Amino acid sequence: MTTDEPTPAEQDLYLSALANGGRLAPPSPAADRAALAGLVARGLLHPAAGGYTAVSPRTAGDRLASGLRTDATGLLLRAEGLPGTLAPLAAAFDATRQPAPESPRVEGPEAIRHRLSMLVAECREELLTAQPGLRQRATLRLSVTQDVPLLMTGRRIRTIYQPVVRRQPEVVEYANAVVPHGSQIRLLDEPFDRMIIVDRATAVVSARADHGAAAFITDRATVDALVATFERDWARATVVDWSATVSHPTSTRICRLLARGLTQRAIATRLGLSERSVAAHIARLRDRHGALTLFQLGWRMRGEQDA
Repeated sequence: MTTDEPTPAEQDLYLSALANGGRLAPPSPAADRAALAGLVARGLLHPAAGGYTAVSPRTAGDRLASGLRTDATGLLLRAEGLPGTLAPLAAAFDATRQPAPESPRVEGPEAIRHRLSMLVAECREELLTAQPGLRQRATLRLSVTQDVPLLMTGRRIRTIYQPVVRRQPEVVEYANAVVPHGSQIRLLDEPFDRMIIVDRATAVVSARADHGAAAFITDRATVDALVATFERDWARATVVDWSATVSHPTSTRICRLLARGLTQRAIATRLGLSERSVAAHIARLRDRHGALTLFQLGWRMRGEQDA
């Protein structure tokens, strides 16, 4: 049963039948025959002796609506039954991706990435990540393609990096790609362990010093302890304006000299600037890094010095 609206040719043919008292002789041109077939399929014309009889559009519409309701009911029933029909396949899928309860350890970078991608893809609420050290470019590219869709569907992502990543353009690019969608990224100038926690239910931690093995932990007490560790580090981490991480060249030089311990006056003399100009640059840097003193500012910015 077709549900499209009558075409212009079908409407013209139907109006011709009405003009002829509601009767229509069989048409001869091919185009008219196609229009006739469409009107009959929609119930607007009914075969009669020697031709066709026009049917009220209301009657035809009621018949079509009834058919659509029947079709819709059938689709709803199919939709309700679909999870059940897929249950055996879902069980097989879960069986292949879940590690044995007594062996939650996954060996090898490829196996870890595969298992982790599947776990992150099933994130329903929140993803917590702590990533010390420099980040790999390939990992960041993969993270963008995976994290942005998660954020756009309402999930939350919070990430802790170390200040050294501010020297990585790839990290700045990643941050500026995900932060506008709601991701939060902070910097913690302390040692911390690598971990990923999905929905506060599964935690992934390194199982070897070279990160060549990972443990996927689901024990509730252990995961809760790791979440508490993350929240403790998150509270101490520094909020960063990632859209302003690319410094002005003068600010970069001031940053380097501050990290060496020079005073504001010494920096002005070294760069040939007025103390007021240097003070303005330093004020912007202090706001960006949340520093209260020049010593604190130099300490927090030491990761931004030229290599």
